[in-house]
Amino acid sequence: MRDGEVLVFVEVRYRSTTRFGSPAETVDLRKQRRLAAAAGHYLQESPGVLPCRFDVVAINGQDRIEWLKNAFNAAFP
Repeated sequence: MRDGEVLVFVEVRYRSTTRFGSPAETVDLRKQRRLAAAAGHYLQESPGVLPCRFDVVAINGQDRIEWLKNAFNAAFP
């Protein structure tokens, strides 16, 4: 998505219960690396590179929605 002049990559996570942790906690380092790799590929194939950020939208079974802007940073080669 775009937020003004920033390209935002959004990971949406849902958990029906927080018994084993929150939805946001499932975006661990391994998942962050996979998202960054996918974003890097997209940016290589897309003309006009914009500044970008990674957001996480975490939804739990109690209908709570949490939007974590700039949830993590990634370095691109």
